[in-house]
Amino acid sequence: MRGLFGKILKTPVVTEPVAVAEDDRRIETIGRRIEERTRKLIGRSLHIRQVDAGSCNGCEIEITGLLSPYYDLERFGLHFVASPRHADCLLVTGPVTRNMAEPLRLTYEATPEPKIVIAVGDCARDCGVFKGSYAVAGSVADIIPVDVIVGGCPPEPADILRGILTAIDRLPHHFGPKRGTK
Repeated sequence: MRGLFGKILKTPVVTEPVAVAEDDRRIETIGRRIEERTRKLIGRSLHIRQVDAGSCNGCEIEITGLLSPYYDLERFGLHFVASPRHADCLLVTGPVTRNMAEPLRLTYEATPEPKIVIAVGDCARDCGVFKGSYAVAGSVADIIPVDVIVGGCPPEPADILRGILTAIDRLPHHFGPKRGTK
C-alpha cells in the first residue's frame, strides 16, 4: 500500500487537456441558437416527443446520443416528454408501418398547436430500404404534415440538432394571424 502511494506521488501528470474541437464549437453554437429562438418564440423550453413509426432503431440510437454528456441537449432547453399533449415538436423515425399509421395520426392530432414535425432519417423521408414492403404505409410526409426532413442512415446527432433549429426557424409562420382575423 505504501509503495503504491509513493509511486502515485512520484508519477508526473501523464494526461493533457483536450483541445476544444471545431465540432464542439459548432454544436454549442447550434444549441445556443435553438435555445434563444425557442425562448423568443414560445417563451420556454422546447418539448419533444419522439415517435418510432417502424424504424430499425438506428435513428433512435442517434437521438439517444443527444442526451449523452457530449451533446447534452437539455442544457439548451430541449426536453423529451412522454405525452404528445405536452409536446411542441414531434421527432418521427422510420417508414410508417401499416400498424403505426393511425397511432401516428392520433399523436399528431394530440400535439397542441403550434407544432413542428421533423422526419429523422432516410426511412422517414422515403421509406429507405423498406420501400415497397407490404408492411409499410409510406413515408412520414405521406401520413402527417412534415416541416423538416433530416436525411441520413442514420443521421448524426449534430444533424438532428440542425434539423431542430431549422424547424424552430420555421415556427414564426405558425404564430401568424388566425384565419378570419386581421
